[in-house]
Amino acid sequence: MNEARVSELGHDYLEMLKGLSPDEARVVDKFPTNFLLLGLIHAALPQARIIHMRRNPIDTCLSIYFQHLEAANSYANDLDDLVHYYSEYRRLMRHWRAVLPTGSMLEVPYEGLVQDLPVWSRRMLDFIGLPWDPGCLEFHQSARAVVTASRWQVRQKLSTSSVERWRNYERFVGPLKSLLESSSRSAQ
Repeated sequence: MNEARVSELGHDYLEMLKGLSPDEARVVDKFPTNFLLLGLIHAALPQARIIHMRRNPIDTCLSIYFQHLEAANSYANDLDDLVHYYSEYRRLMRHWRAVLPTGSMLEVPYEGLVQDLPVWSRRMLDFIGLPWDPGCLEFHQSARAVVTASRWQVRQKLSTSSVERWRNYERFVGPLKSLLESSSRSAQ
C-alpha cells in the first residue's frame, strides 16, 4: 500500500469519526483486534496515541470465552484456540513494541489500574495530551452512549473483583495455565 493510500485511509477514518462524534476532540476506538493493525494505524494516523491495556492472560482469555462471540471469532469458543490466539497476540505485540516509535504506545497494567485508578488515569490523560478531569474517577456516572460487549461494566464502579477471577474456574481452565508459564518466560 503506497503512502498516499495510507494517508487517505487516515483521512477517511477521521472523517467517519467526525460524522459519529462531531463535537468530540478525542475518540477512543477499543476494537479488540486493533492490535493486529497497529503498524497501519500508526502509519495512517501518526498522531494517534495507542494505549495497550495488559491483563492477566487467563483472566483475559476467560473474559473472551464468556462473551459467546459470533462465529467470526470461533477461536473464542475453545480454550486451546484461545491459547494459540493469545500467544500470537503476545508475539505481535512484541513486534509492535520493537518497531513503533518510542512514546507512541503506553502500556497500562489492568491490575495496576484497578488498584490505583487516579495514578493510571492521570498517566493516560498525560499520554494523550489532556488535562486532569476529576470526572475520570466517576466514569460510571456518565450518561454517554456505550457500544461494547462490556457496556454493563461501564456503569459500575471500578473494583478488583475481576483480578485473578480465573481462580474461581481453576479446575476448568486446563490449557490456559500454559499462558502463565509463558508469561514468566517472556514479556506480554
